[in-house]
Amino acid sequence: MKICVVGAGAIGGLLAAKLAQSGHEVTVVARGPHLAAIRANGLRLVEEEGREVCVALAATDRLAEVGPQDLVILGMKAHQLPPIVAELALLYHDQTIILTAQNGIPWWYFQKHGGPHEGIHLESVDPGGVIARALPIERVIGSIVYPAAEVTAPGVIRHLEGNRFSVGEIDDTDTERIHRVSEALRGAGFRAPILSDIRSEIWTKLWGNLSLNPISALTHATLADICQYPPSRALLANMMREAERVAQTLGIRFKVSLEKRIAGAEAVGQHKTSMLQDIEAGRPIELEALVGSVVELGRITGVATPQIDAVYAVASLLARTVQSRHGRLLIQTD
Repeated sequence: MKICVVGAGAIGGLLAAKLAQSGHEVTVVARGPHLAAIRANGLRLVEEEGREVCVALAATDRLAEVGPQDLVILGMKAHQLPPIVAELALLYHDQTIILTAQNGIPWWYFQKHGGPHEGIHLESVDPGGVIARALPIERVIGSIVYPAAEVTAPGVIRHLEGNRFSVGEIDDTDTERIHRVSEALRGAGFRAPILSDIRSEIWTKLWGNLSLNPISALTHATLADICQYPPSRALLANMMREAERVAQTLGIRFKVSLEKRIAGAEAVGQHKTSMLQDIEAGRPIELEALVGSVVELGRITGVATPQIDAVYAVASLLARTVQSRHGRLLIQTD
């Protein structure tokens, strides 16, 4: 397949490297020093066991240079999509597939949804409806991203753990193209189960992210620290209970218990969430997709979310302060 990964950061870069290694014709869209390093030296991937490979692939910062693709993977974070979504049309042929690989509630959540909320626009994840107007919904399939990775230097991706990318049509149908995407991911070494209820799995992952990410950004604590400190564990559980009530009102049923989900996060250990890493680096955070969207869904469903609202408010202020002062917030140890 001809594949373009738009946003070759940690997850996008991991996907690009593995798909290129397995024989696909891969182009990455990146920028700045990261792009320069990929062009000069290839994309370097440090695998879980420490082995390093260097993958040669095409790289550009201009979508107009890429041409029509069979599969376009949106590897950037949710808030980075609106500025470039209109240009994605440059990558389409008649059968081009768009794979969304963002965390949190996706902009398409109520598209092909059915029920009383069909077609409702979520302002938190698609301000002004920019994405919905520019990206044809019939091209879109969804994924839930489980691997953890990081950009350790320009052009260098370190794969920390995990290899599962669950995929599914947003109307939960079984199609030839979803099997094609799953086979490509499996051929690249990933687990890629095909989902028959994609929104339930979105919520299962979001259940921890909507609470752990902002708490970690505010406290600079790791997953284990948050889960093992009784006051923060209680806050974490209360936020998850509020989110569970919102999800259940939307017809979602969780397949794991709240305590099992917390235990799974605790077992990851001394890991910094992506939101904490962004605060430390002075980057914008994925707050709307992970937390603001749940606040908005609470209002749509009439479910109160007071503890989520409070954490969202202070995390929003933190993000605003860091960005307005062009700074970063990092606890340094002796």
